[in-house]
Amino acid sequence: MNTNQIAHIAALVGEPARTAMLVALMDGRALTARELADAGHITAQTASRHLALLVEAGLLRLERQGRHRYHRLASADVARVLEGLMQLAVQQPAPAAPRPVVVGPRDAALRTARTCYDHIAGRLGVAITEHLLDEGAMAFDGDAGGHVTAQAAPVLQRLGLDGEASQGAAGSGKRPHCRPCLDWSERRMHVAGRLGAMICSHCLDQGWLLRRSDTRALEITPGGAVALRNWLGHARWGQVADH
Repeated sequence: MNTNQIAHIAALVGEPARTAMLVALMDGRALTARELADAGHITAQTASRHLALLVEAGLLRLERQGRHRYHRLASADVARVLEGLMQLAVQQPAPAAPRPVVVGPRDAALRTARTCYDHIAGRLGVAITEHLLDEGAMAFDGDAGGHVTAQAAPVLQRLGLDGEASQGAAGSGKRPHCRPCLDWSERRMHVAGRLGAMICSHCLDQGWLLRRSDTRALEITPGGAVALRNWLGHARWGQVADH
């Protein structure tokens, strides 16, 4: 274990502007340097230097499309580390402020449903996870991973995913089939890994969830509310919507 390398990565993540840019990429999108400069409240020239360091360290990946250059998180492992740091951060007492912080609508939307890299977090993510566990579609094997069961196919089919979807979630590859990810707003687990990404992608493709341009919050459409309520059941859906 190279302690100098650990310290180097920690220092990169710990600079406030770089932290803001990394968090802006937690919804799984690729953003331009200009967009990330805005997220970090810094100039484009300063952002360029920061981004080069993050790419060099393997925290970000640079993608080119014609004349355009985009940055995204290098891997799900990077997103997992960031989510863990966010969880630690919210456990710290807030610094004294001259006036109370007013919690706005954006915060409520984030608590309801948001992206955590490429899977669903917030009350909706937790409800989906508890439903999958209760139905026996998956099981967590401690904090690091889990497995998809034979019962996953009928459970996912009721959501509109065919049998091949459950095989894909349980397929080969380095990424875990499913794993628990501690939700920083709910303080309970939501599902990550291939299964979590698959469900998130399906909900977006069906138009049940919509991304917002300036936040990780996901909007639940009327059609999505009906589909997800029918799948989760009225009682569990009430835990998502009745807040």
